[in-house]
Amino acid sequence: MLASWLGRLTKLAVASAILAVGASFFAQSTGAVPAPQAGFETKAQHAVLMDASANLILFEKNADQLVAPANMSKLMTLAVVFRELKAGHITLETQFPVSQYAWRTGGAPSRTSSMFAPLNSMVSVSDLIQGITVQSGNDAAIILAEGISGSEDAFVKQMNDYAKQIGLTKSHFVNSSGLSAEGQLMTASELAILARHLIYTYPEYYHFFGEPEFKYRDKFVFRNRNSLLFESDLGVDGLSSGYIAEADYGLVASAMHGDQRLIIVLDGLNTKQERDGEPRRLIEWGFKSFRPFRLFDEGQKVSDALVWGGTKHYVTLVGDGNIDVILPVTATGKVNASVVYKGPIKAPIHKGDRVAVLRITAAESSATNDIPLYAGEDIEQSNFAMRGIDSLLMLAFGWLL
Repeated sequence: MLASWLGRLTKLAVASAILAVGASFFAQSTGAVPAPQAGFETKAQHAVLMDASANLILFEKNADQLVAPANMSKLMTLAVVFRELKAGHITLETQFPVSQYAWRTGGAPSRTSSMFAPLNSMVSVSDLIQGITVQSGNDAAIILAEGISGSEDAFVKQMNDYAKQIGLTKSHFVNSSGLSAEGQLMTASELAILARHLIYTYPEYYHFFGEPEFKYRDKFVFRNRNSLLFESDLGVDGLSSGYIAEADYGLVASAMHGDQRLIIVLDGLNTKQERDGEPRRLIEWGFKSFRPFRLFDEGQKVSDALVWGGTKHYVTLVGDGNIDVILPVTATGKVNASVVYKGPIKAPIHKGDRVAVLRITAAESSATNDIPLYAGEDIEQSNFAMRGIDSLLMLAFGWLL
């Protein structure tokens, strides 16, 4: 009986948070989050435009459909590599051998995209990273996988585990190179999430994506395959292009104008020319059509959440840094906002614990963005008697506590 009542009160606590915060927020809001398809059309079968700083989706098209990602899946390969570098398990000077498997599967004999690392030679991690970011070398990806994990299969397991950790719940990897393989699938939205993760988690290595060329063995000079890097007016500084017969042409790119960073993902384009032209259109439209709008400063209280069994009945909620939304330049509507959590939240609670979500929903569309909220303070667990009183009060008054 008690569990049943608490279950009902949990739902009431969530509903009260939504209503109370949503009502108070209207007075602070002056613009509207754009509708997902508002004002732009693309030839791509799958597309995402994200404002990276605010972590908000500005445009999407079939963004959650699984497709073969081709070379773009190498971004996950590099995420594992960068994690190993940051942890100090390897360095940029570490040398890895070129196995016969890496050479035959992704090297010169494969007739696929390759950095042409010679069989049985040793290659530095720095060169292998550039072999991927500039040349999309399949051999480079396999050499890194074998060097870090002992085998490509073991490395792929790390890729899949890491992907789940950062929120890529649909994506699945079968190899490190992006070569055609049954079950190797990603979505446009998860490619955008992955690109943002690389940019903000590993800023010390992001420059590799923007290298215009890579000179290797005094024999090869590879020009970066991301042609947008060479269009100075766009502000593009990374990430990866791709082609595979099952999904045609695709691209993941990021661009900066001032303090605003956009990430775009396009896939399912019919020609290389479309892969060059459609991203430019989407980037230009994104910078022209939207501007950032500050909702809360770093450390500013967003709301409170109900606590059960704590030395306080409520915990202060804050964002991770500033909380921004991106609004159309010509916005006239309002933003609806609500705090959503499964409550009451059980003590003890530690400052920095992720405990709720600030849900921003366009008043004029169904576009929604969820922004994590964190405990702004420590709250200790109360004694047994006080926890019993909390339970009785919850039973008697529910969300009115």
